[in-house]
Amino acid sequence: MESCEEYVVLVDEEDKEIGIEKKLTVHSKRTPLHRAFSLFLFKSTKDTKELLLQQRAEDKKTWPLVWSNSCCGHPSPNESYKSAVIRRTRYELGIKLNAVEKISDYRYCFSKDDIMENEICPIFVGFYDGNVVPHPQEVQAVKWIRWEAWQEETAKYPDKYSPWCVEETRILALDKKFNELLACLPS
Repeated sequence: MESCEEYVVLVDEEDKEIGIEKKLTVHSKRTPLHRAFSLFLFKSTKDTKELLLQQRAEDKKTWPLVWSNSCCGHPSPNESYKSAVIRRTRYELGIKLNAVEKISDYRYCFSKDDIMENEICPIFVGFYDGNVVPHPQEVQAVKWIRWEAWQEETAKYPDKYSPWCVEETRILALDKKFNELLACLPS
């Protein structure tokens, strides 16, 4: 269970910690740079290479009801990125992951509806084949999509999805390590 009083780690451009701030108050018109992560979760046993997408809950402060990658979140103070990915995936999606792999560093800044996202946000990949049980305060809906179809969809209709997710999809598509991981999936 997540704590009601969550904090984010404020950082400089080199990802060095410079402070902490309450998560509920940090996102504003001028959000300070802070740590986050993005997870792209794939089924590990299908040759169709399906990616789990989530529609952000209606009450989310940032990008409500927008479709995005599998899970996003923030490491707590003194928490590693990997631990945060595993913790948030369990909370948001009801999924217990044992391992995730960092694929790439990423840094972005986007604004929508007078709220800015300003994050150092490494991109992680994980694999899972069980049931997904979304937390209704975090996730409106989920769906699986073939990776190739997802790449085409974000290229044709980028405005339908979270902007960080669209950019991260392009980064993953060009990443050698990621493509080797997908190529090794059993069929």
